[in-house]
Amino acid sequence: MGRRRHQVAVVTGASAGVGRATARHLARRGIAVAVLARGRTGLDATVEDVRAAGGRALAIEVDMARYDQVEAAGQRVEDELGPIDLWINNAFSSVFAPFRETRPEEFRRATEVTYLGYVHGTRVALTHMTPRDRGTIVQVGSALAYRGIPLQATYCGAKHAIVGFTESLRCELRHDRSNVKVTMVHLPALNTPQFDWLLSRLPRHAQPVPPIYDPAVAARAIVAAADRPTRREYWVGAPTVLTILGNRIVPGLLDHYLARTAYRSQQTDQPVAPDQPVNLWHPADGVEGRDYGARGSFTARSHAHSPQAWLARHRVIATAGLAAAAAGVAVWRRR
Repeated sequence: MGRRRHQVAVVTGASAGVGRATARHLARRGIAVAVLARGRTGLDATVEDVRAAGGRALAIEVDMARYDQVEAAGQRVEDELGPIDLWINNAFSSVFAPFRETRPEEFRRATEVTYLGYVHGTRVALTHMTPRDRGTIVQVGSALAYRGIPLQATYCGAKHAIVGFTESLRCELRHDRSNVKVTMVHLPALNTPQFDWLLSRLPRHAQPVPPIYDPAVAARAIVAAADRPTRREYWVGAPTVLTILGNRIVPGLLDHYLARTAYRSQQTDQPVAPDQPVNLWHPADGVEGRDYGARGSFTARSHAHSPQAWLARHRVIATAGLAAAAAGVAVWRRR
């Protein structure tokens, strides 16, 4: 199917990590990008990235947990950049801690940013897209949207909720015969700054569960999903595929496996720095903070490419290649 042409895109959580990498990728196509996040320092740096890549940029400080702020941001994008063609929900916050060590107000705040932030972003996007009967919404998900793991109950709960919300919305759009499309992109462990600024009560520094991928892998997949939003979901990386399928087949076995291994695999050998910032309530890349960029502390251990993600984006080519290979084998056997 042909690609959708986007002129104006909104990326939430765009001051660092996956959002930052995605904004850069969109800008290389000449797309005007509105970058939404709380951190002024990170936003200003993202604007520089977008402009250097050849795109127009608009930075708006927004707390995604506040619907009034998201609504005002959406209107500002329409007024200053033009009609929104693409809205990418990506912003989140979380807590690294056992559930019983996560305070109720912390759980609530992380849920409001991560889950309700997607709800608010989606509502604002539909407000502008529905009257025009066109547009694309991409929900950035995770393998953990289908498989909860210890020490990340806040994040897993919110990501699971996003899946249920999106499935309900997709059915409603089909019922209304709307041409607005919604798709999801589920990501593997990524080398983003979240491990350097999320609230953590772990004894050692948090890390993504290996294998670890570069944020550019996610950005390429997200932009590809925006091009072809008729697919319900995109699974990025072999670990994501194995996690989701494994949970469908042997969820009880995964319970036992994760209980034994996930505490250790989510921590390095280094203790948590006493001065590590916490971005749950205030942005670590705010006016007095520093720019964290797209990549975190695990660049040396991260993979720049995912063969599975490439094959998922190029299914026609992959299918043709397999068919050609099978035909070649058949011919060889006849000899």
